Amino acid sequence: MASPRSAQHAGPPDGGWGWMIVVGCFLVTICTRAVTRCISIFFVEFQTYFGQDYARTAWIHSIVDCATMLCAPLGSLISNHVSCQVGIMLGGLLASTGLILSSFATSLEHLYLSLGVLTGLGFALCYSPAIAMVGKYFNKRKALAYGIAMSGSGIGTFILAPVVQLLIEQFSWRGALLILGGFVLNLCVCGALMRPIALKEDCKTAPEFLEQDYAPKAQKRDLKRMSICSPLIKAWSHECLCYCSWKEYNFLLMPGFMVLAVSVLFMAYGCSPLFVYLVPYALSVGVSHHQAAFLMSILGVIDIIGNITFGWLTDRRCLKKHRHFCYLFAVGMDGLCCLFLPVLQNFPLLVPFSFTFGYFDGAYVTLIPVITADVVGTSSLSSALGVVYFLHAIPYLVSPPVAGWLVDTTGSYTASFLLCGFSMIFSSTLLCFANLAKKIKRTHLLSLTNDIGTKPHIWTNGAIAYSVTAELDQKDIEFLAVDSNSYSNR
Repeated sequence: MASPRSAQHAGPPDGGWGWMIVVGCFLVTICTRAVTRCISIFFVEFQTYFGQDYARTAWIHSIVDCATMLCAPLGSLISNHVSCQVGIMLGGLLASTGLILSSFATSLEHLYLSLGVLTGLGFALCYSPAIAMVGKYFNKRKALAYGIAMSGSGIGTFILAPVVQLLIEQFSWRGALLILGGFVLNLCVCGALMRPIALKEDCKTAPEFLEQDYAPKAQKRDLKRMSICSPLIKAWSHECLCYCSWKEYNFLLMPGFMVLAVSVLFMAYGCSPLFVYLVPYALSVGVSHHQAAFLMSILGVIDIIGNITFGWLTDRRCLKKHRHFCYLFAVGMDGLCCLFLPVLQNFPLLVPFSFTFGYFDGAYVTLIPVITADVVGTSSLSSALGVVYFLHAIPYLVSPPVAGWLVDTTGSYTASFLLCGFSMIFSSTLLCFANLAKKIKRTHLLSLTNDIGTKPHIWTNGAIAYSVTAELDQKDIEFLAVDSNSYSNR
């Protein structure tokens, strides 16, 4: 939400302070996603200290991931109605408090609440608002900016993993959690970097607001005396509040977003178990502990390369209009990697797997906010990202236990990895068929404008004009307008 005194921009500036926003988002991903991955390093320590089995101990990591994604809409809500800066700073304080309280844990249930729920909630208030801010500052170089910002997850994992292990050896797991709690306080610094920006497309002016039919004349006279950006305007009447809420979340009924949401569910289910079970699978086929850990290091480093290179490539003019295809290609390739994993049973074969899976994992993670922005627009990006990451929550929570149950039942990892692979391939295929259906409908509508001999009505958008006959209904006309507008923006 832009500050009332912020200068209004016609569009994203594609630079300037935007690069500081990228730096801030980069640090946020280190302090949230990288720290979450490093929690798995405490697994053996927790299991040994509390004397619990694998299943109960594994819930700690699942709860952190689930809480981070489940509460993502709350982060977007605070960012939209208060400010991105306040949301991230508050999240940093909550996450730090959760880690510090976890250092005094006396049971796994204590860790479920402090390390799982409280820290996960803090990460949720930081993650989606920081990512959304990058989209507000960039348009032409959006994919590259996101590639740099999201690479913090891989870089942070690569650096923090050995550091956390060293801290555990030197100060025990309690001291390591306490130090991580202090480190995560850097999220407050990241929040201070998130300078608000006002764009014309999402900053409503007084005449536009007062022209709405829901405002009675008496209310309009009073509203004219008030500040336009004041939250009191939206809360002044029930009708105003309902209208603003609908405008903020009306993308939920967009067919394109609904298909994307279903696709994200299957994608999130397929990608999560791999990070949990790659090392145990490598150990089960005879790979040494050192080599198994090295596979995760490879995956993290190549993830960084995928973030940046795929972001840069999809910003090129030749690929910018094919971002959806690049996204579904990356998801599909990760699915194929999972399908082939059960036949890779030695270290020399698992190394290429880590390279391939890591690269395409970084690729599609970079493109998730870009594709979301293409579907819903920049003005709704923060709320839409909150919903998208919310949809990750349930798959992140249930997929590792389900995969573990399949391993216990079948005695091998084959069924678990095949289910992950087919889930990601289905996610990619669903988006592919949705895009094909959209193109077929567009071609059909354009052919109607050429074949029907009635007198056409000319609709113009900038330099692009379409002939729309009187026999086309209003929805089809709107479809052509939206489609041509998105094409011209590319």
